[in-house]
Amino acid sequence: MTVKQIFDDSEKRQIARLVLESLTEWFGIPEVREDYIEKSAGQLFFAAIDGSSPVGFLYLKESGKDTVELYVMGVLKEYHRRGIGRRLFEAARSAASASGYSFMQVKTVQTGRYEEYDGTNRFYLSMGFKEFEVFPTLWDERNPCQIYVMALT
Repeated sequence: MTVKQIFDDSEKRQIARLVLESLTEWFGIPEVREDYIEKSAGQLFFAAIDGSSPVGFLYLKESGKDTVELYVMGVLKEYHRRGIGRRLFEAARSAASASGYSFMQVKTVQTGRYEEYDGTNRFYLSMGFKEFEVFPTLWDERNPCQIYVMALT
């Protein structure tokens, strides 16, 4: 298993599509999924590769002059709980810090709403993110947005 940075925008879209289309529990709204795929172009993008097959990815999106957002991340279900997400995150955090960013944020659904997202929340907390704020209606009332932040310096 290797984690590498991807530079080609077409390859970014292919990897994002392959992974996100297999994770409908988290990325089940087609328009949202397509938006994540299209926005992968031009972003700091990292992929986990098993042999020659991508099995996970994440990308970062600048959200302010000093802040980058872990905008989307996905790992194929059969590869969950193998440390792939951690390795992707560590590569992204290192690149964000080297690029001069001071902070990283990530948005997800608030803990306690859906079991699928509770695991996601535990993952981000285990990576060192801290709870910042909940926006109850940023997405919609059924999906309150939890924002986590971390200092990179």
